[in-house]
Amino acid sequence: MWCGFGKSSATFAVTCLITASVVIADTGFAAPQRSYTPQQFRAVLRGLGYNVKVTNSALTDEETKKAIREFQTGYKLKPVDGIAGAKTQDFAANIVKILHRNLNAVVKPNPPLPRDHFYGSRTEEVVKEYQKKYQLQETGIANLALRQKVNEEAKTLFSQPTATPTATPTATPTATPTAKPTAKPTAKPTTKPTAKPMSTPTATPTATPTATPTATPTATPMSTPTATPMSTPTSTP
Repeated sequence: MWCGFGKSSATFAVTCLITASVVIADTGFAAPQRSYTPQQFRAVLRGLGYNVKVTNSALTDEETKKAIREFQTGYKLKPVDGIAGAKTQDFAANIVKILHRNLNAVVKPNPPLPRDHFYGSRTEEVVKEYQKKYQLQETGIANLALRQKVNEEAKTLFSQPTATPTATPTATPTATPTAKPTAKPTAKPTTKPTAKPMSTPTATPTATPTATPTATPTATPMSTPTATPMSTPTSTP
């Protein structure tokens, strides 16, 4: 018996209804109808905590039919006939898919579990990882109590706002400060200071001092003393 845990029928109904409502709310995980082989469906029942042996024979033995009836009763599926019809199989597929999603969020297995509806050896391994983390018996079976615990942890993780804060702060500060400061300071200081200092001081001092001192002292002293002393002493005797 998987769903009731030996409690009263009222508690049994409420507990199973809570889990059923969680599964029904996630309508994006519908599996194709009648997509299980007998062996695969028994593996799902066993993985969810029902007492069945995994074989590939028809789902008509009393043990399997009892497990199916318990599943149908727990999730309010009608009719409770012990037959794995389309509605019963689809409901089981939803539960396994949600379990895979929640385990990927909480355990973070590498590689992650596929988002399919099969309860295989890989699913058992990840369930054992979760059980080991909480020091539970490592059976690889995700019964109702374990699935509810995983579901609560996953809901907490999914409700945390991780996507929005990461995207917004990264884009804005990086683009704006880098473009503006780089363009303006580089253009202005380079052109103005280079043109003015090089043209003005070089032209003025070079032309003026060179012409003035060279012409004036050379012409005056050479013409006056040479003409006067040579003419006077020759004509007197």
